[in-house]
Amino acid sequence: MSTKSREIQLVSRPKGEPAPECFALVERDLPDPQPGQVLVRNRYISVDPYMRGRMNDVKSYLPPFQLNEAMTGGAVGTVVKSAEASLPEGTAVLSMYGWREAYVSSPIGLQVVDGSEAPLASYLGALGVTGLTAWIGLFRCASLKDGETVFVSGGAGAVGSIACQLAQLHGCRVLASAGSAEKVRFLEDELKVNYAFSYRDGEPADHLKDGAPGGIDVYFDNTGGPQLEAALWHMRPYGRIVLCGAISGYNTPVPGPRNLALAIGRRLTLRGFIVSDHLAEMPAFLAEAIPALQQGKLLNRETVVEGLENATEAFLGLLRPGDSHVGKLVVKVS
Repeated sequence: MSTKSREIQLVSRPKGEPAPECFALVERDLPDPQPGQVLVRNRYISVDPYMRGRMNDVKSYLPPFQLNEAMTGGAVGTVVKSAEASLPEGTAVLSMYGWREAYVSSPIGLQVVDGSEAPLASYLGALGVTGLTAWIGLFRCASLKDGETVFVSGGAGAVGSIACQLAQLHGCRVLASAGSAEKVRFLEDELKVNYAFSYRDGEPADHLKDGAPGGIDVYFDNTGGPQLEAALWHMRPYGRIVLCGAISGYNTPVPGPRNLALAIGRRLTLRGFIVSDHLAEMPAFLAEAIPALQQGKLLNRETVVEGLENATEAFLGLLRPGDSHVGKLVVKVS
C-alpha cells in the first residue's frame, strides 16, 4: 500500500532574491519499504541560509538542487514502517531528507538519535550540525582560548547563538550583533552576552570600540560585508577571523572589506571552513554539548513554523534583512 507524502520542489532558479514561484508543493505516492528499507515520517525539518547557494546551478561544496525534485536538508523523523532489523518502528533518525513529509530509505545516510537525551528538534539545532558548526569554528578553526574576547555577528541566529554560548562556557567576553531590537534583547536577556548591538543602530565599528576597547581576539563571521570590515579595524595582533557565512551577500554580492590590508600588519588569520569536512568531530562536540544542554548551561532556542506548506515562506523570510526569527529556524511537519 502506498503512502501519501507532500514535498517542496525547486521549479525555477532565482536571480537575486528568491520568490514563491520558484517553489512548488507537490504530493506523491511512496511505496512500502522493501527488505533492508524503512519508511520515515519527518517530524522537524531544518531551514538554513546555505540552501540559497544550492538554488544556483554552479559548482560548489554541495551539489545544486535539481529542478522538479524535492529539496534536501536536515530533518529528524521517526520510522513508521520497517523492513530493516537495525531500524525498528519507532526509531528516531536524523537525515538529509528534509523538505518532505516522508521518505523511504536504506540505513545509509540515517543516524539514530536518542529522544530521551534531548528533544528531537535539538538534533537540528544545538546538538546537530548547527551546534557542531559553532564548535568547529571556535575551537578547531580559531583555537579559542579561555578568557579571550569574541565577537559574533548574527549572534541571535542558529549558529551564532550557539557560538555565543560556547564562548561564554569557556569564560570569554562575548560581543554579538543582530538586526533588530527584539534580537538584541534576546542576546542581552537570555544569552546574557557582555555587549549586544543592532548593526542597524549606528556604525558597527563604533559599537565594537565601545564593547571591546582592548580589541577582539576572535571574530566569528556569519554575515560578511560591513561587519567583517568593522571587525578588521578592531582585531588584536594575531587575532583569528572565522569565515562561517556571508548572508549579507547571498542574494546580491557585496564588496569585500576595503581594509583587508590590516590583516598583514596585525598578522591576522582569516579561515573559511565547511562543517561537512569535520563530521568526525561530532562525538567530541556532543560530549561537551549534551551535558551542557541537560544542565541548562546551553540554550537551544528555536523558532518553530507549523506545517510543511509554510516552509517556503519561512526560508524566504530568513534571507530578508530584518527577519524576525530567533535561534534555530525549524518547520514542524504536520
